[in-house]
Amino acid sequence: MPQSAATAPEPIASPKNAVAVKDVSELPYKRVLIKLSGEALLGNQDYGIDVAMMEHLARQITSVSQLGVQICLVVGGGNIFRGVSGADMGIERATGDYMGMLATIINALAMQSMLEKHGIQTRVLSAIPMLTVSEPYVRRRAVRHMEKGRVVIFAAGTGNPFFTTDTAAALRASEMGCNALIKATKVDGVYSADPVKHPNAVRYDKLLFKQVLANDLKVMDAPAIALARENNIPILVCSIFTDGMLSEVLQGRGHYTLIHN
Repeated sequence: MPQSAATAPEPIASPKNAVAVKDVSELPYKRVLIKLSGEALLGNQDYGIDVAMMEHLARQITSVSQLGVQICLVVGGGNIFRGVSGADMGIERATGDYMGMLATIINALAMQSMLEKHGIQTRVLSAIPMLTVSEPYVRRRAVRHMEKGRVVIFAAGTGNPFFTTDTAAALRASEMGCNALIKATKVDGVYSADPVKHPNAVRYDKLLFKQVLANDLKVMDAPAIALARENNIPILVCSIFTDGMLSEVLQGRGHYTLIHN
């Protein structure tokens, strides 16, 4: 999905007349995976982690948890290191990808700390064993954590080079039996072109997986889209900057693009 490199907007407060929260049994999605890019943690910084942005993200995820939705997260590492950029520095691609996986572990630990500050029990499960700071990834253990109401953060991607965290998100969503994959990004849905550079870009309310692949819309990479399509997991693309938007989307409201079969 086209995204602008422009300065990240300030989080927007949710409207005062928001509709009351539904009972969890009425929600269309009861177990979800939320994919956050590493760049989302930058806020208005050029590098690293913006504490104010982390606080904003933690509030968003807390609001979803309070709905009774079972939540897991995949966080990218692009705010610290991107494997593909390592090739420009002469680093072997596989080594660069492993470095990027380590960056996702840093972000996962930061996200865990911020969520626990908000009273949300959180577990980090890493695809690369790192027992001092995280649990190893075991599918049944992750499911059990979510059943107990804990937020699970999957770190280190798939544990393999040449796969993005987008693909890791689709893989983990499939393994966890998630009802939806939330792609939380800088804009409020999928556009035909970068809406900042192209004011006349068309915004889509709904798309089919095959349309995303055929038109090469930059939502997530092709393996991630194909995996979600194969396992019939809808992808909901929404803005991370509007306060309360995640909970609105999971209640079937708000501005987002639905991608489905």
